[in-house]
Amino acid sequence: MTPHIVHVVHSFGTGGMENGMVNLFNTLPAARYRHTVVALTDYSAFRNRIVAQPVAFHALHRAPGHGLGWMGRLWKLLRQLQPDLVHTRNLAALEAQFVARAVGVRATVHGEHGRDMFDLYGMNWKYRLLRRAAQPFVSNYIAVSRDLETWLRLAIGVPARKLHQIYNGVDSQHFHPRSGTRPACLPPGFAPDDVVVYGSAGRMVDVKDYPTLVRAFIRMRQLQPEHAESMRLVLVGEGHARADCQRLLDAAGCAHLAWLPGERHDIAELMRALDVFVLPSRNEGISNTVLEALASGLPVVATAVGGNVELVEPGVNGTLVSVGDVEEMARALLAYLVESGQVEQATDRATPATATMLRQQQGQTARQFAVQRFSIPAMAEAYAAVYDLTLRRGS
Repeated sequence: MTPHIVHVVHSFGTGGMENGMVNLFNTLPAARYRHTVVALTDYSAFRNRIVAQPVAFHALHRAPGHGLGWMGRLWKLLRQLQPDLVHTRNLAALEAQFVARAVGVRATVHGEHGRDMFDLYGMNWKYRLLRRAAQPFVSNYIAVSRDLETWLRLAIGVPARKLHQIYNGVDSQHFHPRSGTRPACLPPGFAPDDVVVYGSAGRMVDVKDYPTLVRAFIRMRQLQPEHAESMRLVLVGEGHARADCQRLLDAAGCAHLAWLPGERHDIAELMRALDVFVLPSRNEGISNTVLEALASGLPVVATAVGGNVELVEPGVNGTLVSVGDVEEMARALLAYLVESGQVEQATDRATPATATMLRQQQGQTARQFAVQRFSIPAMAEAYAAVYDLTLRRGS
């Protein structure tokens, strides 16, 4: 009989975690496992990206606050679904482990995909207490980065035998470098061939810190006024920080050099319209958008936090900068723009190059890195190995 896996998440909207789940469902053979997703709050049309097999979705509409009514609804639903394994993801769904045990599920997995602003470094004592309380009920853990794996072991006390580190995968056929001219997915006349387009994509929320990128873009223009019209900024995504970014651009008089279209569904084509990808996050697990940028042959400028340092090698496929440091980010971005003079590299191995050569060389290395190390089939098989191990132990 095909094992039934119930995946419990806080919500299923648009984001890296959800994208990873879609890739998993579309890659694992339908005959191997049957999947159901339970969103404690709600789910979105993003689920329509699952095309390889039917996956049922349920929403519990959990209200904000500390009410426990959702636990009763989850208990009833799990008794109805009769899962062989329950897989929770991130802190916001961790309490579902207690409900799964109450229902009698003995095979459980918990995934850590990154931390949000309310517990940026995983040090909040209340949340650590909750994680430690849940630890005996979790059969195995999956961490998407070595950074998260180490934190689970040292800060939460998860035994090494329960820990499995699995990187996200990226579709390197769908995400590939541009060939020829810039694709026509940007506004008409916005980005002629002689400009450098910096861009990012993701949820416009506090932990992503897009205002720092906007401030760095504005600072670039101040540092190199003669090149002020040669740079463009594209920020793709929806969230409350989008309005903050737009206000900063308006106040600086450079809104005409930026494009903030909101949520888009043509990310692969938009990546091919960029020249440099930027991720200003305050913390990250393993960023799917960084993987997509690397596969698209883009150099990546990212903050030196979490899993970013496992994806970006300074001077090789991109540049790492300090969190929230506008000046440092601005100067790092300028290295990919300014053609005159020599560009000082971040490592001893790198050689000076003009900005164009820098983008080309790092972009080619980025593509090779993504193709060789981050395949979706390898990711899916690693998840399957954890599921099989957990099911054997729980039987």
